[in-house]
Amino acid sequence: MKLAYDRILLVHPLGYNPQAAGRDISRMANLMPPLGLASIAAWLEKRGLHADLLDCYATPDTAETLLREQLLSTRPAWIGFSCTTSSFLDGVRLSQLVKSILPGIRSVFGGPHISALKTEVLERFPDVDYAIVGEGEEAIEDLMLRGLEEPATVGGLVWRDGEEIRFNGYRKSVLELDAMPFPAYEKLHGYPHLYKLPIFNYPKAPNSSCISSRGCPYSCSYCDRSVFGRSFRYNSATYLYEHLAYLRRRFGIRHINFYDDQFTFHRQRVEEFCQLLLQKPLGMTFNCAVRAEHVDPPLLKLMKAAGCWMVSLGIETGDPELLARHRQNADLDMLATKIRHMKGAGIRVKGLLMMGLPGESRASIQRSMDYVRSLPIDDFNLSKFTPFPGSPIYQDIQNQGIFHEDWAKMDCMHFLFIPHGMEKEELEALFTEYYKRHYTRPSVLLDYVTMLWRSPDSWRRFLLNFKDFAQFARSNRRLAEMEE
Repeated sequence: MKLAYDRILLVHPLGYNPQAAGRDISRMANLMPPLGLASIAAWLEKRGLHADLLDCYATPDTAETLLREQLLSTRPAWIGFSCTTSSFLDGVRLSQLVKSILPGIRSVFGGPHISALKTEVLERFPDVDYAIVGEGEEAIEDLMLRGLEEPATVGGLVWRDGEEIRFNGYRKSVLELDAMPFPAYEKLHGYPHLYKLPIFNYPKAPNSSCISSRGCPYSCSYCDRSVFGRSFRYNSATYLYEHLAYLRRRFGIRHINFYDDQFTFHRQRVEEFCQLLLQKPLGMTFNCAVRAEHVDPPLLKLMKAAGCWMVSLGIETGDPELLARHRQNADLDMLATKIRHMKGAGIRVKGLLMMGLPGESRASIQRSMDYVRSLPIDDFNLSKFTPFPGSPIYQDIQNQGIFHEDWAKMDCMHFLFIPHGMEKEELEALFTEYYKRHYTRPSVLLDYVTMLWRSPDSWRRFLLNFKDFAQFARSNRRLAEMEE
């Protein structure tokens, strides 16, 4: 069978039982397009190569049928998987399936899990032919153009040289983000209507996500830095405005969530972007993630005027001693002040928190609950701490408590790490109590009532899936897990 060596099929694995995916709480609440793969596809197409996309997370019921059809119709010589830790084993399974359908195809794996483990991936998994460490666009281009004959020349590549596993080292240069094409959204089946931001996190549909920077200048203990390291790059305000204008014109997008770690880190860029939105309105609103150190009342007022609807910020924990162990600038008083500034500007606030960090105790969790209850936040997300490969804390995690390293469940929805002095059952009970204490607050309940007219699409989604949301609230378990 002749394969097309100038073509690759890029796949976003599901990572768990596809039979349960239709009622999985995480998919109901939030379905984000795989922007990294869409960016790689656009890059390759611009350089005369061909790339197709398959998002198994978006179409779990038909993903394997679509995969087989795509392979037989286009016959790519390459298949690429972008993997988190929880989706990696599903990627390996799909790689085995692909090779049974199309013998001779080469599999390429990338993503944070691969960048963290590097040569270990090929050492342990023979169905992985190549791995990309770091940014994927140029590395995959080089691999497709000359990797079969000269793999040693491809920066960022992990490959087999006979019996030896070799890593060519990191690429010597990074991409200029303003020189990149917009992601190939049009290659995503069902875009934009199939994809949804978290409920009550947007005013209008259709909506989507956008990434306007890469990397993070901070070094928190729990963050995986393996893909971009300590680098931090960002698109200019002009590029960003043109990107949104394209999404509005091509797909009718009305709200954007900037999926950046630090949207406001470079203040001048944000000011210029907001001024462009005010001078040439697009009829769009936006959300973004910020650190408290990089916002103030004047900037927040400008962002609100330009259409900022919600900001998310990492609180992590309301216990000052625990926070200081894991994060820089652990100032809870400053954080509370900045949250009040956000509310004063008329912007909704979403707090991002963790439970189960090393050093956690019942007392620290209670202090965190009390702190969050004192804040005027509208929404929050409480995740179960997971020590990912590539994070600073991962190397010493076995000395911090009991860690069951089950990759398939490392999705921040399972307590796989239990700090010294705590039990899993205790953490689960406190996790449920934490959510209940927030969502039974009168101010929070009133805010959700106002969503009837502020975000009617959110209420529609909530009511359609009310039974499943209620079951998750009672059980604190993903529906997919319950049906496996």
